[in-house]
Order: sequence, then structure tokens, then C-alpha cells
Amino acid sequence: MSAQGGQGAAADEVHGLAPERIRAVVRALGEGRVEQAVELVEPLHAADIADLIDLVGRPERRLLVEAMRGVLDPEVLAELSEEVLESVVEQLGPADVAAAVTELETDDAVDLLEDLDEAGQRQVLDAVPVPERAHIEAALAYPEDSAGRLMQRDLIAVPAFWTVGQTIDYMRESDDLPDEFYEIFVVDPTHRPIGTVPLNRIMRTKRPVLVQAIMEAEPIRVETDTDQEEVAYLFQQYDMASGAVVDASGRLIGVIMVDDVVDVIHEEAEEDILRLAGVSETDINASIRTTTQRRFIWLLLNLATAILASAVIAQFDAAIEKIVALAILMPIVASMGGNAGTQTMAVAVRGLATRELTVTNARRIVDKELVVGFFNGAVFALLVGLVAGFWFTDAALGGVIAAAMVINMLVAALSGILVPLGFDRMGVDPAVASSVFVTTITDVVGFLAFLGLAAGFLL
Repeated sequence: MSAQGGQGAAADEVHGLAPERIRAVVRALGEGRVEQAVELVEPLHAADIADLIDLVGRPERRLLVEAMRGVLDPEVLAELSEEVLESVVEQLGPADVAAAVTELETDDAVDLLEDLDEAGQRQVLDAVPVPERAHIEAALAYPEDSAGRLMQRDLIAVPAFWTVGQTIDYMRESDDLPDEFYEIFVVDPTHRPIGTVPLNRIMRTKRPVLVQAIMEAEPIRVETDTDQEEVAYLFQQYDMASGAVVDASGRLIGVIMVDDVVDVIHEEAEEDILRLAGVSETDINASIRTTTQRRFIWLLLNLATAILASAVIAQFDAAIEKIVALAILMPIVASMGGNAGTQTMAVAVRGLATRELTVTNARRIVDKELVVGFFNGAVFALLVGLVAGFWFTDAALGGVIAAAMVINMLVAALSGILVPLGFDRMGVDPAVASSVFVTTITDVVGFLAFLGLAAGFLL
């Protein structure tokens, strides 16, 4: 094997969490070879170590964390899931966690602490040195999921009258620069941002040139209470690498980096998907009791809606007794409507989240979904009608289920988009409540249409 190939293999081992490595670590911990387990873990990236700690069982987790006490990268704590973080923080104790928090950027420290309960936060903060504590407490005072929580305080801001040479010298001589930055902010005498200069432009420009001459004027500003979804939209829409955060008076107080926004985009998308099913992102690592409690309310609501659908069926019990085929065919109408409604709802919820669906184009999208629902309904009505007619040698029954199919597919398309739009207009997250309502509507309308038509035309 060539030297280059060997280096590539080594890199593959370090980056990513291979199943073989997980099994090797678990086996070493189970056999009491803790030092060997640590040797397997230490070369990994902080994010991969966090994933490993999340994946292993509680006994192995305690052994590993204890063995790595004092050498555990602070970034690992910031990457842990909420449920696992609580147990790890409890094991390490406030002093060790505070030492890790002190080494993290403000945004990462806040991200770590906001997952702890109030008592846990207080214990850790009391052990953090006063200067760092003040910045963290100020960030925690902002609303959850806001720009104030995402931002970091460390940034580079220079006046417009500085030259490129002055700016470069300042960055070389300063001991208080951010660990990572992509652009320099240009501020006026009141410390309000008036422009930005990308680092590559600074490096390519002659020293005597004024910063004002090369800056991009009127940078996008984000206020501290701006929701993180809005921040993610701005970064995605305008291809931003970093964004200026300003206070109520417009003064520059922080910066949001693109890596934090990538996390937000991932979290929001994952949250929407899981909420459609009524589960939480922490369900995997939560205890049996906690997971049961979190899912109970959602299932209780589903039970109530199922009873409503059953009540509709009960109104046609006489028809079902006379024509047993109705009981056999009912699930087809309800299932097709439910699936069609879920498809439309998923598109609508995602469109609202990405702002592809707004008041401006809502009518056009509704009309489009109705047309799609009609065509799909007509095609499947023909198929199901023919199958039912031949199956039960009853053309009228085939016609009834075909008509019910068209009706329910139209209702599914309409409810699948109007329900999320309605919740969005009311200020309710459409991902949370849309699913159960859309399913209920399609079930009730499907049964009502099919059994009502059957009672009217077949009896």
C-alpha cells in the first residue's frame, strides 16, 4: 500500500463512526478494557464521540465518560442529545462541566446549558468564571430558539476609515480574535454595522486601500429576538456565511455563523417530520416512562377522532347488515383518502416552512391540489369501481364506491392544504396538529360518502 493510500485509510478511520468501531468500544468496555476503549475513541471527531456516547448503553456510557474525565473535548458535550447530556452532566459534576463551558464559544455554551433544567444550569453557571458567566447569562436571557441564543459574541468590527493594512495588522496583533470567522464587519461611530468585507477580498486588496472602498454596504441585520427559523431562511435565501446580530438600538453585539444555521435547518426539518407523527426528537434516548408520557396525549387525541369516525359508521349499521360488501370495501375509501391527504399535507407543511407556500400563491396551490385530487380520484375510482363490480357482481356497488372515491380524494386534497394553512394563520405550528385533523376529515368524509351513497342507491 502506498503512503498516500495509508493516509487515506487512516483518515477514513478517524472521520465517521463505523459500526466496527462501535462494537469494538462496547466489547472493550464490557470486558473491562477501559484504556483500550479510550484509545479507540480519542482519535474521533467530537461529533462522532458524542454520537458514540448517545448510542452505547447506560453502563458503557458511564464507564467511558468516567475514563475520559479531564480529557473529554468540550465540543462533545455540546453535541450530545438532550436526554444523554443530562445524565453525563450529572456524572461529571458542575465543576467539570463549567470548565468545559468556559472553553466553548458563547453560542455552543448556551446550546449546552439550555438543555439542562433550571437547577442544573444554576449549578454549572455558579462554577463558571464571572466574565464568561455574564456573557452566557445574557444570551440565556433571550427567548429560546432566537437569534440571541444562536449568536456568539466574538467578532471583528473595524471603522470604515481604516485601511486594509491597518485591518490586517490589527488581526495579526490582537489576542482576542474569534476562532473562526469569514468576514469583517464595518461599523459607524455608534457601532452600528454599515458593511461587511469578506476575508478573501481583504487578502487580495492592497494595504493603502480604505475598507470603505471594498465593503459590501447595507449588510443584512438580525435582531436578537428573531426566530431561528427566520434566521435560517435569511442564510439560505441570501447565501450568507455569517450574519450581524444587533440590539434594539441597532448596535452590533454578535454574529451568527453558518455552521450553527446548518444545525438549525436540520433540527427544524427533523422536528417537523417527527411532529407530524406526534413524537419527539429525544424519544430514542428517553426513558420508557418519559416516552410513554410524551406519546400518550397524541394517541389519546387519535382515539377521540377514531371514535368520531366510528360514530359515523354506526349511523349506517342497517345498511352494513344488509350489504356485507360495504364493510369489506370501507377501508379502501378511507385508506386512499388518508394517504392522499397526508401527501398534500406534507407538501403544504414543508412549503410553509420554506416559504414556498404563502398568502400570495395559496389560491393557485389550492386549485392545483384540487385538480390533482380530481384526476387521481377519477383514475382510482375507475380501478376500484371495476374491481368491486366484478368482485361482488354488482355494477351499482362499483359505481357507488367509485363516486365515494372521487369525493374523498377531492376532500383529501382540500383538507391536506387548508388545514396546515389554517393553523399557520392562527399562529399554530402546522406540523404539530395537521396530521390528526386531516386523517379525521378523510376518514369521516370517506365513510359518510360511501355509506351515504350506498344507503341512497343500493337499498
